Amino acid sequence: MRAPIEIGLLILTLVFPFTPPTRAADWSATPLPQYDQLFQRTNDWTGADGDFAVTLTNGLTLWLFSDTFVGDVLDGHRTHTTMVHNSAAWQHGLNPVSASVEFFHHQTAEGKPASLITPADGHGWFWLYDAVMVHGKLYLFLQQIEPTDDHSAFGFRQTGVTLGEVANPLDPPPQWRVHQESLPFAKFDGGDTREFGSAVLATNGYVYVYGYRERQGGGKKMILARVPDTGPMDFPAWQFRTRDGWTNDVSGLANLCPGLASEYSVSWLPALQRYVLIYTKGGMSDQIIARTAPEPWGPWSAPQVVFRCPETTWSDRIFCYAAKAHPMLATQPDELIITYAANSYDLSQVVNDARLYWPRFVKVQASLSP
Repeated sequence: MRAPIEIGLLILTLVFPFTPPTRAADWSATPLPQYDQLFQRTNDWTGADGDFAVTLTNGLTLWLFSDTFVGDVLDGHRTHTTMVHNSAAWQHGLNPVSASVEFFHHQTAEGKPASLITPADGHGWFWLYDAVMVHGKLYLFLQQIEPTDDHSAFGFRQTGVTLGEVANPLDPPPQWRVHQESLPFAKFDGGDTREFGSAVLATNGYVYVYGYRERQGGGKKMILARVPDTGPMDFPAWQFRTRDGWTNDVSGLANLCPGLASEYSVSWLPALQRYVLIYTKGGMSDQIIARTAPEPWGPWSAPQVVFRCPETTWSDRIFCYAAKAHPMLATQPDELIITYAANSYDLSQVVNDARLYWPRFVKVQASLSP
């Protein structure tokens, strides 16, 4: 009889077959307080998570946020604060010292803060995941969320994914015209989840749409779809990555990488001539992980810790998550600019400690090991 650990290793081998090793990268990391300060405000927009970025035009970057505080910050505390479920920003310029940022959300008829984008069917709310600008239109992956009876920090559940097509993306976000279509390939059925929009990559005439599969608490595993960049709304044209090719059958999706988070990034790093996957280990951790691959689908190298988030040492209630890279911010071919979020299981701590719940910026640089 095999020992339990041997059985476990056999199962892992069957589920995640061995992939050829690739040369490891050497990583160095430097916090970027000047970028942190660019996004920290004392009134109106006063913090958010999510933190996806998209290039709209040369020098204009769109930021997409999920749950957002709107109010004031006074003496390190958030006051007169309302939370809306999503917001956006325009970053003008790429130098954090000289750049400026405009923030956007809606207002009700009574002048109260409101979410920027709401579900057309009127159910729940949207968190804004990744997006892509192709052929003059902006495509948004909108995660539809509804509350549950759980009164903890995790009292919500996802019910669907909506693809939003913005016909006028260069207008201020409150003026966007957003056409919404439910993504038919997503699945949220008890212990079986299939989600898309965790990361988006446009290259070689395709839009690659990353997501995750999670079954009965077994951890999140990367899945990947692609569609010609001429028509992301053309759902019959979507293809799904298998272990050795592509299929039009979503049930043929392969698990491409284990241990992922709901949000991550995949981007090309010129210095390595490889794609780089950035995520928070297991979804919530002080560890930001990098893996590399020669193709958008892999095979992915072994995980390497590139940064440890210091905020988790402040309190045992604080957790970090949502690490991802934003290649449009990089100034050198060997670097990635990464953001992550620091939050608390106790909402009152986030309100009373305004050091929490902003985009936190880190620069990581890579070189190939000899």
